[in-house]
Amino acid sequence: MSAVIDAPKLRRAAGVTTYDVAIVGAGILGLAHALAAVRRGKRVVVIERDIRANGASIRNFGFITVTGQAAGDCWRHARKSRDIWLEVAEAAGISIEHRGLVLAARRPEAEAVIEAFLGTDMGQECERLSPFEASQYVPPLRTDTVKTALYSPLELRVESKDALPRLANWLENEHGVAFRWGTQVHAAEAPRLDTSAGRIEAETVVICPGDDFTALYPGRIAAYRPTRCKLQMLRVRPAERFLLGAGVMSDLGLARYRGYADLPEAAALAERLDREQADERANGVHLIAVQSEDGSLIVGDSHHYDDMPDPFAPVSVSDLILGELDAVLDIPGRTVVERWIGTYASAKNRWRFTDRPDDATRIVVVTAGCGASTAFGIGEETIADLFG
Repeated sequence: MSAVIDAPKLRRAAGVTTYDVAIVGAGILGLAHALAAVRRGKRVVVIERDIRANGASIRNFGFITVTGQAAGDCWRHARKSRDIWLEVAEAAGISIEHRGLVLAARRPEAEAVIEAFLGTDMGQECERLSPFEASQYVPPLRTDTVKTALYSPLELRVESKDALPRLANWLENEHGVAFRWGTQVHAAEAPRLDTSAGRIEAETVVICPGDDFTALYPGRIAAYRPTRCKLQMLRVRPAERFLLGAGVMSDLGLARYRGYADLPEAAALAERLDREQADERANGVHLIAVQSEDGSLIVGDSHHYDDMPDPFAPVSVSDLILGELDAVLDIPGRTVVERWIGTYASAKNRWRFTDRPDDATRIVVVTAGCGASTAFGIGEETIADLFG
C-alpha cells in the first residue's frame, strides 16, 4: 500500500468546493474507485443517497472469491482485488475472519470438473484434497459422502456490515475523502453535479448505481438490458461451536461459477444435477457457507431474476439451501437465527459494464454477484482510464 496521502487542499470557486473525482454510490464499487483515485493523489468526494451502506455490499457473504470466477478479466480483477483487500484490511482494521475455500465434491462428474480446473492457469495455486485432508479445514465435513475436494488458499472472508463502514472511515480519516451521506444526486454532468444538498463540482464523475437503473442516465444504462437478481441468505448457529478454516462450496457451485461451468467437463455434471437436484437448479441454489466471529455461519444462496423482484423469501427456497448445507456438513442441532434477501444488478452474457457518456464521466456496474471480489481491480482500471 502506498504511504498515507495528506488530505489535499480543495479549490473553491464561488463558494463551491471543486474535486478531481466525484463518485456517486458508497457501496464497495464506489469505495474501490475512491481508493484508486486517492492513491493517485486526487481530491475525491463520495455521494451516497442513504445515510449508510445498506444494499448489496453488506447483504452478502463478505467472501472475496477468486477461484471459480470466469476466465479472463473477471478472474484477473478478482486476483488483483484480493491482494488489495489484504492491504486495505490491515490498514483499516478490518478483520479477516478466515481464508481459503474447500469445494466439496460428492459425484464423480464433479471430480472430473475439479481435475480439469486444476489443469488451467487459474488452478495453479489450488490443489485436490482427500475428504480427510479437507476436514482439517472444515471439521464438520461429511467425509462419508464427500469424494474429494478442491482447495484454494486465495479466498478471504470479511464481515461486510463491519468492513464497509471501516473502509469508508479509513478513506475519510486517513486519505481525506469527503463523504456526503443522505444526499441524492439529481443530475451529473461534469463538472457539475446537482444534489439534494446543493451543487458539487468535479472534473470527473464515476457513477456506481448498483441496481438503480433509473436515477441517472437511465437511457444509457437501459442499452445494456440489465435486470435484478434476488437472493436469499441465512445465518445458522451451530449447537456446538467449531472453527471453520475455509469457506465451503459444493457440486452445485461447480455448475454455476463460470470458471468451472464453462469447462467442457462441466456439461455432464450439469446434466446430472438437472436430474437429481432439479428444484435447486430451477431456483439458482448453490452452497456457500462462511463463518463469523461469533461462530455462526452465513449460508446461501438462491437466484431469481426480475425487473422488480418481490420482497418475499419463501421457506421452500431456504429449505433447499439448508438441504445442500446438510448434505455437505454435519451440524447437529443447528438453528436459523436470521434470514434476509438481497438484490443486485444482472445482465445476460456479461459480468459488468462501463459506459462513457462523455470523456469525463463513467457509469460502472457489476452485473453478477462478484462486486466485493472484483471492485478494487475495476476501480483501478476506471481511474487509470480517466487520468491515464
